[in-house]
Amino acid sequence: MSDTTRLESYYYELPEERIAQCPAERRDASRLLVIDRKSGTLEHHVFSEIVNFLGEGDCLVLNQTRVIRARLIGRRHTGARVEALLIRDGDEPDTSWAMLKPSTRLKVGEKIEFEGGALTGELLPRNAAGEWFVRWIAPSPSREVIERVGRVPLPPYIRRDEGHQREPYDSERYQTVYARHDGSCAAPTAGLHFTKKTLEELQRRGVSLEYITLHVGPGTFRPVKVADIRDHVMHEERFEVDAGTSAGILAARKSGKRIVAVGTTVCRTLETMAGRGLLGCATSGETDLFIYPGYDFQVVGAMLTNFHLPRSTLLMLVSAFAGRGLVLEAYREAVRLRYRFFSYGDAMLII
Repeated sequence: MSDTTRLESYYYELPEERIAQCPAERRDASRLLVIDRKSGTLEHHVFSEIVNFLGEGDCLVLNQTRVIRARLIGRRHTGARVEALLIRDGDEPDTSWAMLKPSTRLKVGEKIEFEGGALTGELLPRNAAGEWFVRWIAPSPSREVIERVGRVPLPPYIRRDEGHQREPYDSERYQTVYARHDGSCAAPTAGLHFTKKTLEELQRRGVSLEYITLHVGPGTFRPVKVADIRDHVMHEERFEVDAGTSAGILAARKSGKRIVAVGTTVCRTLETMAGRGLLGCATSGETDLFIYPGYDFQVVGAMLTNFHLPRSTLLMLVSAFAGRGLVLEAYREAVRLRYRFFSYGDAMLII
């Protein structure tokens, strides 16, 4: 087992106070650490200055998935509390696949009242991944009820009491300004820093914008539990790319333009498409592509990303792109200079 395949090779020390609990006052006021892969240099900026690093000919690809109100609090008939994280819609009307906790005593056929009785979930058998199939009983279409009474599915390291979680800034700020298609239970966080003004400025400078959709699933939160990362199995996530977007990305690639992925979700989607020979075509499907050092990137030429958890698949992907040593050096520098980490934290641009 080499250093790049050992799980412990992706550990770094992070003081708890560096985990951002709230977003920056303005989206583009986050800090931006710029890594130059060729020179190995690190530069420190604010996010609004990203316009100085992208320009004529660059193709910026963003994920337009929209985070649904995927977190629900329920009560069993015993009064015991149950928390649900909705992962995706079921194939049947008014059904969902969900992660429930605690789940050890739950039974198939049991009915749980969620959000004070606004809707009831009947538990149907779980799948091999331990996800429950839930049939919803509601006074109106379940999706409408869930969107009204559900809660923002913030990651577990962002702490909120039950009332505070409903504050408007989570509903607004844990969503990109260009989100369009419902389906994620976590935000594509690299895109949270963009404002409409920043995107317009990039276009004025000759940057083309393309939008794909990958619905972020619970794999974002699932830790790697194997010592050799090659034994880790990624959770599948759904993606969709229309014909115009796919053709635009392929044309940019063929003309030698730089493809800039906004986040690991975009990176995995583009690399999946290239690996399947689908660039230039309208496509939809699922990807479980696991990128770690040794991977040969076929499309992505630069990447915008947030700072990720130790030992996470996201950190492994970034290490594959920029080199594990350089990435961990950048993380140590970010800790030293008091950058803010994870979903509501600062950003890193790798060029």
